Amino acid sequence: MTGYDSDVFRSAYDGLLARWPADREALTVPTPCGETRVNACGPRDAPPLLLLPGGGGATSLSWYAQAADLARTHRVYAPDIVGAPGLSTPAPGRRPRTLADLTGWLDALLDGLGLDRTDLGGHSYGAWIALSYTLHAPARIRRLFLLDPTMCFTGYRPGYLLHALPMLLRPTPGRVRGFLEWETGGAAARTPEWLRLQEAGARFPATKPVTGPRPAPEALRALETPVLLLAAGAGKVHDPGRVTAGAEALLPRVTTAVLPGVSHHALPQAAPKELTSRLTDFLSD
Repeated sequence: MTGYDSDVFRSAYDGLLARWPADREALTVPTPCGETRVNACGPRDAPPLLLLPGGGGATSLSWYAQAADLARTHRVYAPDIVGAPGLSTPAPGRRPRTLADLTGWLDALLDGLGLDRTDLGGHSYGAWIALSYTLHAPARIRRLFLLDPTMCFTGYRPGYLLHALPMLLRPTPGRVRGFLEWETGGAAARTPEWLRLQEAGARFPATKPVTGPRPAPEALRALETPVLLLAAGAGKVHDPGRVTAGAEALLPRVTTAVLPGVSHHALPQAAPKELTSRLTDFLSD
């Protein structure tokens, strides 16, 4: 994509990486889709937790505000999704193009990390991937948390799509900034390192993200994995009440809550303390 500057992107990436815990490690895990960059922290012998970022310009680093707290009890692994902005390197002709490609990538990633079973969490688009993977391989997931998941239980608000359309059609740093400041009510500017990385990723040579239908209701009703779903009370993406109601109607072992005062794109970095406490309580059971 024209206008992409890899040096600017890497500088912005490293700037946000500096906000991760001091014990962070950069891992490279080979998979059939390509080499996956994984940012890890926490005790190596602690229970594992895999974190998937949202779509757009999000990377593994979007978990920086939660990483230190989660790493007190878990070995945290946060990958850059292959084919999306980040430091993962897709193999020629092997970028994920279908949901089966994504679940196969995660199978290989868990194998490469030596994880037979793990806790799993995702935000937005990453939550859709996380839920889809849990349906694909429930025996490998101990507990699952979903932060304001998209494409799972309800659709997008038309007003959100209208605001996003100019950025999606021709992403530029200015359009990315303006859109995020609108959706977050100005909260995006409070973390300049995060916003800088979002802007730098506007012209990242990423492939079209894999999308698909919502998970089948019958598959969700059969899922016995404990699930925590936290919706963004001030988000403009969708109706948080419809998200939580949809999950409660379909998932047999789900706990839901709406986080007041936080928008969709402000998760998980600019989230209230309630998010941290709910995540740590859920994962400690």
